[in-house]
Amino acid sequence: MKTSLRNHLKGKIVNIIRGEVVSEIEIETAAGTVASIITTHSLDHLEFKVGDSAIAVVKATEVGVEKP
Repeated sequence: MKTSLRNHLKGKIVNIIRGEVVSEIEIETAAGTVASIITTHSLDHLEFKVGDSAIAVVKATEVGVEKP
């Protein structure tokens, strides 16, 4: 799939919190854990399961910086 978004984080799904309308997916990546809220319909359509490989595609309109 081609996309104009350039921030792709490959990883594995480590947790899914399924809701009636929306669901949360947590993806463990080399950069850390990324959480995404998607519709439950999309979750079912993509057939995501814990342990599956996934790519978090991030559209960043603003990036903040902090000192560790």
